[in-house]
Amino acid sequence: MFQKPYDVVDTNYSPYITFSREEWRELRASTPLTLAEDELKKLQGLNEHVSMQEVSDIYLPLSRLLNLYVEATQELYNATSTFLGNRSKKVPYIIGVAGSVAVGKSTTSRILQALLARWPNTPKVDLITTDGFLYPNRTLEKRGIMKRKGFPESYDIRRFIQFMADVKSGLPEVKAPIYSHLAYDILPNEHQVIRQPDILIVEGLNVLQITRDTNNSRAIPQVFVSDFFDFSIYVDASEEDVQRWYVERFKMLRNTAFQKPDSYFRRYATLSDTEAVETALSIWKEINSINLVENILPTRSRAQLILEKQADHTTSSVKLRKL
Repeated sequence: MFQKPYDVVDTNYSPYITFSREEWRELRASTPLTLAEDELKKLQGLNEHVSMQEVSDIYLPLSRLLNLYVEATQELYNATSTFLGNRSKKVPYIIGVAGSVAVGKSTTSRILQALLARWPNTPKVDLITTDGFLYPNRTLEKRGIMKRKGFPESYDIRRFIQFMADVKSGLPEVKAPIYSHLAYDILPNEHQVIRQPDILIVEGLNVLQITRDTNNSRAIPQVFVSDFFDFSIYVDASEEDVQRWYVERFKMLRNTAFQKPDSYFRRYATLSDTEAVETALSIWKEINSINLVENILPTRSRAQLILEKQADHTTSSVKLRKL
């Protein structure tokens, strides 16, 4: 009797192949673990505890898959370049990483950056976050959407798409604005310079978002940020867990970053534990939960790979879109 590889439920005709943690771990093959424990600690978020076992079981197979994809793209570039007489420019392979506030997408991005940079064919891997493309606070306040920071309308999408287009066009140097979480605002006249990396990882809440021009009924072709992605990842977890992680992080920030005199959230530094929890829950329910449910979660099905996390931050399963 023929037995299908992996436990795939065909009754729902899912576009994904679902791997248990154990099945995914086997796909590491002979990929060496090139990340040291002290390096891993520097890559983790404030209240995340990613173990070396997690890197070995989840991130090494993922880096191997991505390296195979990049290698195939590089071979296609070489073939095209030969056909065109070496007139085509090599452009970065772009990976989008999406997910909720506090779900751990920044840590995922940093770990992938470190691992992918250790493959011989991709020594230069850059990482940017979409925070830099938020409108400055003064613009958000003028438009009355300061409390909707992180929602699709709070981003300068035109500038973001131009940045992505420039990167994918192979420009020698492209600048991205820099956002300060301490100042809670864009840093004027400061930029992150992207110089033709082998891989560019783009991490943010709404990188898989599709926006519509609701003010114009005509069918106008639109360009989305995700159109420039070669691969996309969604970091997923239950809202209950993400809310708890958000509250935990808020309490830790109260005792660290919020204590700094130039912190935008300095007013939260003196909150008691009870007050900190109440404040964090209020922010979550009034802002982050709404953004997650209305804007971020609906984009999950657009990702090519979904990492499903458990309450302890470990990955329980991986979904990979069928080709």
